[in-house]
Amino acid sequence: MKPVGYVGFDTSNYTTSAAVCSEDGRVLANIRVPLPVKEGERGLRQSDAVFLHTKNLQEVLRDLKQAVVGMEIRAVGCSARPRDAQDSYMPCFLAGIAAAESFAAALGIPVCRFSHQEGHVMAAVYSSGAEALLEDRFAAFHVSGGTTEMLSVSPSDTGFHVQILGGSADLHAGQAIDRVGVMMGLRFPCGKELEALAQQNQKNVPTPRISVKDGACHFSGLENLAQRLWKESGDPALVSAFVLEYTAKTLKKMTEWLDRCDRGIPIVYGGGVMSNQYLQSVLSKRTNTYFAEPSFSADNAAGIALLCRRQMQRAQAEV
Repeated sequence: MKPVGYVGFDTSNYTTSAAVCSEDGRVLANIRVPLPVKEGERGLRQSDAVFLHTKNLQEVLRDLKQAVVGMEIRAVGCSARPRDAQDSYMPCFLAGIAAAESFAAALGIPVCRFSHQEGHVMAAVYSSGAEALLEDRFAAFHVSGGTTEMLSVSPSDTGFHVQILGGSADLHAGQAIDRVGVMMGLRFPCGKELEALAQQNQKNVPTPRISVKDGACHFSGLENLAQRLWKESGDPALVSAFVLEYTAKTLKKMTEWLDRCDRGIPIVYGGGVMSNQYLQSVLSKRTNTYFAEPSFSADNAAGIALLCRRQMQRAQAEV
């Protein structure tokens, strides 16, 4: 008898990805190919992202074909929209939907659609070893280049019920980090290189003046303050350390507000920004706190494959 598996596709604005998980919930393959961004640029237009995903999917599908050899794939999941809201839409996800529909049609199996955000939350829960949280309500931070949101998450038959509790009112955390990084000559996306520079800093980091009120924060101030510090110091390590200190204090302040509203609720942190070790060291002092592993923090399809498995198993149990 062939082992059973489930496939997921995710085509975010900067990564083409596919994943395979087993019937017992183990991620067997997590295939990711980044979209190239020209030096000096701070991102991609949606039309360019769709084109680049179409090119990348050829490579991703070749690797996926090898990953599913000898398996019985029972369903395919895909990210169909940024978040679970009626008006949530980005063209880049059309590439993943097309790939999932084509893959499923060839095998005569169903397609399950989820939001990109649900995939991030599921990947974070899985990689942090916190699957027990899936039985009840918990909180999640989705912190990336395209999103900075604090969420209330409850399990549902088709994924998650997600309620936004707070987030950034202007720039997203990853967006601010990338803007400062590109300003200093780093290559987009700048998170890893900026983290490495920050670790080299030996100067006193200026105390950041963060902007957090209740569950809302602002990151446009970070960009302005970092620009001023860069002009004054010309020190990339110092500026990088300042950026991470600002980000850490902002997320910590938002977490403290959440604790005042819902003390002790489990919190899972995911999204590409949360792969940063310094941010984790600041936020991990709180109990009942979980972090996605780096390979599951950045955009990936593993959470989508796991959600697909969960939905199909629940549907089968009801028959």
